[in-house]
Amino acid sequence: MLNREEEVWPRMMPIIQEMKTSLLGIMEAEVVYYPRSGNKVAHRIANETTTFMSFVPNCIVNIPDLPIDWLNHRLTKQSNRSLLIQDKKKLPCSSLSPSYPAVITVVSAREMATSFLRRNLNTTLFSLNRFISTSSSSYSSSHRRVVVTGLRLLQNLPCLYICVNSSELNFVASGLGMVTPLGRGVETTWRRLIGGESGIRGLTPDDLKMSSFDEETKLYTFDQLSSKVAAFVPYGSNPGEFDEGLWLNSKAIAKFIGYALCAADEALRDAEWLPTEEEEKERTGVSIGGGIGSISDIVEAAQMICEKRLRRLSPFFIPKILVNMASGHVSMKYGFQGPNHAAVTACATGAHSIGDATRMIQFGDADVMVAGGTESSIDALSVAGFSRSRALSTKFNSSPQEASRPFDCGRDGFVIGEGSGVIVLEELEHAKRRGAKIYAELCGYGMSGDAHHITQPPEDGKGAVLAMTRAIKQSGLSPNEVDYVNAHATSTPIGDAVEARAIKTVFSDHATSGTLAFSSTKGATGHLLGAAGAVEAIFSVLAIHHGVAPLTLNVKNPDPIFDKSFMPLTTSKEMLVKTAMSNSFGFGGTNASLLFASI
Repeated sequence: MLNREEEVWPRMMPIIQEMKTSLLGIMEAEVVYYPRSGNKVAHRIANETTTFMSFVPNCIVNIPDLPIDWLNHRLTKQSNRSLLIQDKKKLPCSSLSPSYPAVITVVSAREMATSFLRRNLNTTLFSLNRFISTSSSSYSSSHRRVVVTGLRLLQNLPCLYICVNSSELNFVASGLGMVTPLGRGVETTWRRLIGGESGIRGLTPDDLKMSSFDEETKLYTFDQLSSKVAAFVPYGSNPGEFDEGLWLNSKAIAKFIGYALCAADEALRDAEWLPTEEEEKERTGVSIGGGIGSISDIVEAAQMICEKRLRRLSPFFIPKILVNMASGHVSMKYGFQGPNHAAVTACATGAHSIGDATRMIQFGDADVMVAGGTESSIDALSVAGFSRSRALSTKFNSSPQEASRPFDCGRDGFVIGEGSGVIVLEELEHAKRRGAKIYAELCGYGMSGDAHHITQPPEDGKGAVLAMTRAIKQSGLSPNEVDYVNAHATSTPIGDAVEARAIKTVFSDHATSGTLAFSSTKGATGHLLGAAGAVEAIFSVLAIHHGVAPLTLNVKNPDPIFDKSFMPLTTSKEMLVKTAMSNSFGFGGTNASLLFASI
């Protein structure tokens, strides 16, 4: 016959695991624990809860009327930030956020939830049916997550309540930086975008980055390429041009790294965040990803093998081609010692990097994050590879500026581009305390996977629908409150149509009523691959900031999926943009949607 511990403990483990999951990301918590002396299950529960509560940065464990020397020792061992008290009346609420409830008298899990609601806190009550005497209730909020977990066990077993309060966290963009085919800098790029200019031109043999090859091989390679259009960053020393002497001044720096350094410099100066204090540097992180890295350097290294010159390979070769080195160089240049992170999710990289950065702030890893994406892959091998996968435009080689035509019936593939976009993100209160300029709030971040095909989305666009829906759900807004969508639409026959249907699915009548503005800015910039999500996130922020939704270039004959009430913008539109969504979808079926809102 099983003893009491053996009978109850197997049923307790799933519950404790659910509590662990519920507490992920929580910043502040109070644990109220009422054990019954001598009960082995009580001690095992206490052992488990004190272990996982150590992950909460500001944790108060309250165990009234119980000798707790052994538990105090365990808590001290687990986390030096935990405070153990016995008298609830002495709860040091002043150490928590101002919104933290001063005193809660707990009678039941439902009463605990109601108590929170009376304090205008949105609450989720996780009801564990077999062990709780109350039914479940659920509440959600875009800015606050409060989790209340209640356990009322069988007679003579412990009663455990966990009351959790996450402080209000709003993530805002306080600095922007860009290097794009439309120019260097936010002002130049935005002005040319809104004005309907294009950054696309014809490809030449010298653009293929084949300096180590003979002229005959270079010309033959160029002749074999079916796509001869690309969107290049304009180089030069004039305003609005990228100065390679300034940013590509080391053999260890590939173009994609230089673009990121330039964009990050602009964003940090725009945010007026160039910290000199060691603590501020320790609390600043970098999250800049890339899609491919430097394939041209790999090609040149391979040529050295063919020519039996391997001993002349640069010692900087490996650190030059690694995608994470963009983040690394930004971190080293400014002394940022927070998270040093680099997402690599194809064309969704920039969006994932920005979304991930907010979570690093949320989890307490940093106060400020420098986030974005970068890419420079206009080279012989990349163009040939994308051409072989039939992803690039081939019909407009003689008229390059017409080649990128998202949502148009004549679209036949994307135009490969290059550049970088970087956003400085920080928590709203942190930005206010230092008097920072605030462009917009990042209030929603949704991710999904197609689980379908290596390059093509499913016809029903479910992955895109999930990403958009999840971003909206996290924001606490309704689809009808979204004013503008910057579509991923790359000018491919299948992808554009799938995304258009997904937008109609998510926004329903709001999309078909003509009140939702949407466009693809890739008509002007081409497809910047790993940098696209970051650059287009900045376009979405600027749409809110300036009250202008940018146009889609080259929509001469719209796809039949559109009609008069559901049509991409073909001219830039002055309008009140309170919320803007940016979509980014990548090879491998990886999807991300970012939702920004005005403050």
